[in-house]
Amino acid sequence: MSPEPIRFLLVDDLEDNLVALEALLRRDGLEMHRARSGAEALELMLANDYALALLDVQMPGMDGYELAELMRGTERTRKIPIIFVTAAAHDDRRLFRGYEAGAVDYIFKPIDPIMLRSKAKVFFELGRQAQELQRQRDETRAVSQNLAAALSRLRAHQDNSPLAIVELNADLVIRDWSKGAERMFGRAAADMLGQSAEATGWIAAEAADRIRALVAPAAGTQPLREALSLTALTGEGRPVDCECYGSFLSGQGLSGPGGDLSLSLQMLDVTERRRAEEVRNLLIGELNHRVKNTLANVQAIARQTLRRTNAPERFVPTFAGRLQALAGAHSILSDATWHGAELAQLVADQVRVGTLDADRLDLCGPRVRLSPEHALRMALTLHELATNAAKYGALSVPSGRIALDWTVEPSTGEVEALDLVVRWQERGGPAVVPPAQTGFGSTLIGAGAMGDGAAAEADWQPGGVIWTIRLPVAADALLDPPRAQAPARPAPLRRAAETTLTPIPLPPPDGALNGRRLLVIEDEALVALDLVAELEEAGAEVVGQAASVPEALELLREIAADAALLDGNLGGQTVDDVAAELARRGIPFCFVSGYGREHLPQGFAGVPVVEKPFRVDALLRTVETLSSALPPAARPEPAPEPESTPLPGRVASA
Repeated sequence: MSPEPIRFLLVDDLEDNLVALEALLRRDGLEMHRARSGAEALELMLANDYALALLDVQMPGMDGYELAELMRGTERTRKIPIIFVTAAAHDDRRLFRGYEAGAVDYIFKPIDPIMLRSKAKVFFELGRQAQELQRQRDETRAVSQNLAAALSRLRAHQDNSPLAIVELNADLVIRDWSKGAERMFGRAAADMLGQSAEATGWIAAEAADRIRALVAPAAGTQPLREALSLTALTGEGRPVDCECYGSFLSGQGLSGPGGDLSLSLQMLDVTERRRAEEVRNLLIGELNHRVKNTLANVQAIARQTLRRTNAPERFVPTFAGRLQALAGAHSILSDATWHGAELAQLVADQVRVGTLDADRLDLCGPRVRLSPEHALRMALTLHELATNAAKYGALSVPSGRIALDWTVEPSTGEVEALDLVVRWQERGGPAVVPPAQTGFGSTLIGAGAMGDGAAAEADWQPGGVIWTIRLPVAADALLDPPRAQAPARPAPLRRAAETTLTPIPLPPPDGALNGRRLLVIEDEALVALDLVAELEEAGAEVVGQAASVPEALELLREIAADAALLDGNLGGQTVDDVAAELARRGIPFCFVSGYGREHLPQGFAGVPVVEKPFRVDALLRTVETLSSALPPAARPEPAPEPESTPLPGRVASA
């Protein structure tokens, strides 16, 4: 874009003089306007900007002096340079009057063309410079306005951003504290500006050292960006986990030591995200633990069912029935988001699958909610009771009936604790005699009542067996007063076709654990039962079992052992104290758990982990390694057990 022309104003009452002046001054970029009188000149000056006015002194009406005085009295025309053109002789009085009127020079006629052009060129160049300065001022003003608008937008975004933006110098003195920082940390800018970030208590010494370590290598280098995580404190002392992005700019003119470096921290509050990640990791760990515990239970049922089954063709229906009972309990617990299951629901599920006949079942009891662990065990117990009754007891004949009732009573152990007492009584069946040996079904019933003060007892009456099962329950387990229950009618049951199954060969014991004294600390009754069976078959002696942290600690005070098998979680409690006590007593141990190592007690990285569901060979090999440090003869004898009530968790009778 070409620049605007520079304008000169030529004022003379004679046209010939104006033509002559214009001819002498003509040049590229110069635009000349003519005026034949002072009034006409004033009109032109109000409409245009001029770099120079050449005024004839002698003009009719308004002479050059009067026009100059009027120009100096008006703001718009006051700064226009004036050169008088006159044919009069040199007269000092005239000169003084002209200079007083504001003239910058005089040109006398006849005009010297070279002098005229030389003087006009000066004002032409001044006009060009003024024009350039005006252009630069306009550009600077536009840039300034744009910058102000950009800063205003940036400040608006910064103030409304979820980020906290904090600017520090190299000494970590706070230079800027955004509205987002005020909201995030509950600290006013007036209290933070000019203060040391560490001295205000906003960040701890450790976080301040990390920022200093980040700032130190940045001094004198090109602008860079770094990211770090740190914890800051609100005005109330609440920690805020922050993800920070730091921008370093040198030469910011900040005062004080290190003032040539400005550090801008853009801080995002990730406290909730970190908590969510922790909860997610915890839930994943719990899910893995629960799934693997379930698989370990299934494994134990399969292995022990196969171990106790004489005819291979009987394995499938026996195992499938137990697995179905476990699956039904899982479905009930899933519907209740694993908060627990009502006992009546577990009974109704056995009726639904056809294990119990609703027409031959008398129920009475209050609404009681069982914990997930007890619900799973009770489901298997009810299945075994019903299966045994159908094979050998009251349900094996048309006239037999089952009376199932339960009550919630004060615990015989702890003060203010409650026990659920379940009574299963068979009537009208064949005459009953105590069995010569305990079957796996009875063992499962007893195992389901293991730990936490639970117990199961069978009374073999001639008219029918009576099972009494006692389980500890939570204080809020009792939902309603006692009332008679009407079990749901069973849905049509589709029975699986008979299948012939070749037994899975079990690894024969090799005597590697002969004489080894072992402790089994496991809260899953079936898994504990399976562990004990495999260890004893390999020649070891299980000298103690525990299903909770208090039981385990008491067991360790009373019994010496060569090694221990420790679950990663006992009834929802961590096993850190048990692991520490085992280490203190010098008893080697391994974890048998569904947890990954990251969810097991810290500080025991060298302790081996046997994952659930476990392989027998891997389990035995691990236990053999643990217990081989001393020969059996060199191991200390166990302390004598006190003559008192047996440890909690042992089955009274099965």
